[in-house]
Amino acid sequence: MTFYVDLNSDLGESFGAYHIGQDDQIMDFITSANIACGYHAGDHNVMSHAVKIATEKKVAIGAHPGLDDLIGFGRRVMQVDVRDIYNSMVYQIGALQSFAHIHGNQLQHVKPHGALFNMASTDRALADAIAHAVYDINPKLILFGLSGSELIKAGKELGLRVAEEVFADRTYQPDGTLTSRTQADAMIHDAKEAAERVIRMVTEGKVKTVEGSDIAIQADTICVHGDESSSLKFVKILREQLTNQGIMIRSVGAQYE
Repeated sequence: MTFYVDLNSDLGESFGAYHIGQDDQIMDFITSANIACGYHAGDHNVMSHAVKIATEKKVAIGAHPGLDDLIGFGRRVMQVDVRDIYNSMVYQIGALQSFAHIHGNQLQHVKPHGALFNMASTDRALADAIAHAVYDINPKLILFGLSGSELIKAGKELGLRVAEEVFADRTYQPDGTLTSRTQADAMIHDAKEAAERVIRMVTEGKVKTVEGSDIAIQADTICVHGDESSSLKFVKILREQLTNQGIMIRSVGAQYE
């Protein structure tokens, strides 16, 4: 049996004079790029450049909208109104969609960022607001969400195509949520260990939680964060290990073509 999986990374997170990540090099090893839309990170110049490079390297483009929280990098839980979230999603996705258009490309997907992603994983009202915004902009867009989450359920019920996402560099709780970054064991820094976990997610549909138990998981796309200093080395090793196991790397949009 041949297994297929998408490899994505959160990119375009530099801002003005502040440079974050190794976007241009990372794009050589991924199949989908989640590009920040200016709220949690990124700006108009960074967005345009990220779309241009992704287009040149034939990496599928996705909007990566987040909470309006530049100082906290969109990783702080905030009190939000669903109408505000709906409109902010339309605003951010529309901005990146415009850059895709002028570079002769189009969006493949939408993936909420950081705290918004985690909040929508368990909050159905918030998940519905995000899913409706994506659907209203373009019902052909693919919605990325945490595997088994409320966001995935909301997208499916609305008729959107969805991609259930797993994380190479994060640990899991028994309920399937990601371990909070405030915890010491939230991140996995060993690329080979991460690759072993991901291979099991893809081939067996299981992942070991921080408590040592196995939970079921669906791996349509794998995320590697682009803002870590070791991200480039991490994604290179991960792709190599997946390929060595005979797992085919392709964008999620390819399965619908």
